[in-house]
Amino acid sequence: MTKKKNKPNKGQRTQPNRPAGNERRTEERAPRRNRESANANAPSSSHAPRSSAPQGMEQAHALTPTSRNSYFLFGRNSVQAALANKSRECVRLIGTEKSLADCPLPERRSKLPIETHKHTGHIAASVPEGSPHQGILLEVRPLPGLDLQDLEPNPQGKNIILMLDQVTDPHNVGACMRSAAAFGARALITQDRNSPDEGGVLARSAAGALEILPWLKVANLAQALDTLRHMGYWHVGLDGNTEQSIRTLKLGDNIVIVMGSEGKGLRPLVRKNCDVIAKIPMQGAVESLNVSNAAAISLYQLVE
Repeated sequence: MTKKKNKPNKGQRTQPNRPAGNERRTEERAPRRNRESANANAPSSSHAPRSSAPQGMEQAHALTPTSRNSYFLFGRNSVQAALANKSRECVRLIGTEKSLADCPLPERRSKLPIETHKHTGHIAASVPEGSPHQGILLEVRPLPGLDLQDLEPNPQGKNIILMLDQVTDPHNVGACMRSAAAFGARALITQDRNSPDEGGVLARSAAGALEILPWLKVANLAQALDTLRHMGYWHVGLDGNTEQSIRTLKLGDNIVIVMGSEGKGLRPLVRKNCDVIAKIPMQGAVESLNVSNAAAISLYQLVE
């Protein structure tokens, strides 16, 4: 007579077969010995890095400018342009050994304090997230201000000024500055309110133009236009809602190009102080251009 196998009750879990005796103890103890062996070779918790990054980078803190009115430029082009600018007051140069070797100091900056870092952690923490810094910072103070009277027209050539009415994005202002410098403009004018201050982002977008193009910040753009008119400048406001093409303008050699923000355009009082409102003719399906692109086209058209 065969014995019936006991079947588990409904809902009862069956236990997996386990090795008996020494075999079970061996399987249980082996992982413990491995853990003890691994822990014996590991550094203590107070010295072990928390990640695979080089030691010191995972807790990098942002560097701080030494004075309230100074700020950091970053990236090789911005730093080299500032070092070459006689009007720029430089405070200290910061970077890795490699980045500093690739950015030699001009002779007249030979006494500039230099701060060397082994890794780029502190440098990366000191710039806006995602900004390419190339392992180098330069602490600087803002450039000295200029006066409108410094823009008296030069009778020997073209005198083109670019004015931005409430363009607030530092990337756009920097790009406009770059175009203005490329086409030989005399200066950039913005309002002291509702426009960005000097800074690392603007300087990088300007690609060195911040150091060579005069930048005036005035309290009132309409009053500035009135002053420039008495100095002999004609004012051209840019707006797509007009029939006058910028290609057909014949205003002489002294011109102020006035551009508004991409959303609102020129403010009424600024628009009223322009002598003519013109547009960039476009034939495609796109209705408008980025302000920096429009500035480049306008500068090219009026410098010719």
